[in-house]
Amino acid sequence: MSGLEIGGIGFVALLLLLALRIPIGVAMLTVGMAGYVAIAGETALLSYLKTAMYWQFGTFGLAVIPLFILMGQFAAKAGMSIALFRAANVWLGHFRGGIAMAAIGGCAGFGCIAGSSLATAATMGQVALPELRRYKYSGALATGTLAAGGTLGILIPPSVVLVVYAIIVEANIATLFQAAFIPGILAALGYIAAIAVVVRINPQAGPAGERATAGERWQALRDIWPVAVVFLLVMGGIYTGFFTPSEAAGVGTVGTFLIAVTRGSMRLRGFFDVLLETALTTGMIFLILLGAAVFNAFLGFSELTQYAARLFGTSGMPPLGVLLAMVVLFVLLGMVMDSLSMILLTVPIFWTIIAGLDFGMDPEDVKIWFGIISLIVVEVGLITPPVGLNVFVINSMARDVPMAETFKGVLPFLVSDGLRVALIIAFPMVSLWLPSLF
Repeated sequence: MSGLEIGGIGFVALLLLLALRIPIGVAMLTVGMAGYVAIAGETALLSYLKTAMYWQFGTFGLAVIPLFILMGQFAAKAGMSIALFRAANVWLGHFRGGIAMAAIGGCAGFGCIAGSSLATAATMGQVALPELRRYKYSGALATGTLAAGGTLGILIPPSVVLVVYAIIVEANIATLFQAAFIPGILAALGYIAAIAVVVRINPQAGPAGERATAGERWQALRDIWPVAVVFLLVMGGIYTGFFTPSEAAGVGTVGTFLIAVTRGSMRLRGFFDVLLETALTTGMIFLILLGAAVFNAFLGFSELTQYAARLFGTSGMPPLGVLLAMVVLFVLLGMVMDSLSMILLTVPIFWTIIAGLDFGMDPEDVKIWFGIISLIVVEVGLITPPVGLNVFVINSMARDVPMAETFKGVLPFLVSDGLRVALIIAFPMVSLWLPSLF
């Protein structure tokens, strides 16, 4: 049996294990090791493993992942999510659909310091869902808004998934953060526009809330100063080159910790809970990274990635057609996989193909542009049926809302996402303009 045939069998076996709900890290590690042995033998596998783990986890760049996760945990404990939602609500809540728009604003603000979609969805769901229910928002709009808003956590920098992409393709993390900023703002504005259209068609879906006084509005803005300070320190330091991403994550973590302590929301038990949750999440991500490294080494031996690159290269499709085909594959895989797993499984293969195509741009610009497109399409996968993880997270908080209603509620946001993907593909400078300034 040739290496190419073994590679194909391994890829199918991985998909079957995922269908059986085997954790992605375990599945990739198991298939990768078995395939490696089948092609190169046990000795070669042991020789690879003895150095792979050290080089995979000994790099200083990976420190940014647990630090950003820890920063998000401290931010949640400090009550920043509540302050962000209240600030958005007093300014937008009196409009029709305004409380849902405020939830999107809160998700965007919390995404600036959380870096995780599921964390953003879960945290803002706890804060905003009771208010949406109090004003009799429809179950579809309330849960659909929060599920879609949570996706802003991996798009608006800092983003853990974007860090992982940068590590895979050896891109500059700071440049990718710069590139994601404008698409992230466009995502939030697009979601707010989607809500406006929904309540225009069905006014009963999102009744207007109470109008706040001018004093309440300015007080709400004063309450979110810690978020502004942390964001300016972290992202401002990265964008200007004053901090590396790892240093900025450390500064942000210390800042959110001090804010949580001074606000009295951090006790000893809460501190240990934050550390435990960060350790569990980091351990899960690092296991997936190790599994992906072994699996991709196996695919390299099998020459499956090279075969796929040659197949696309000789298909006669123009570069843009190849990119659109990958976008479709991303969406299909997103229906059954989580965002991090999809990035780790597909990007090593897809990037090999994209890097060999001529888009009329500098190769480094293509790397950034493709990363933002990948991130947005992965984000879409978090709210697409049948396994939209954000939908399940929010629906578990609103058990009286049928799952079908929540998926119905995310449809307007999926339309917004589709338009944004088309915009960035058609006009790469949407994502490349800000990095060009720095």
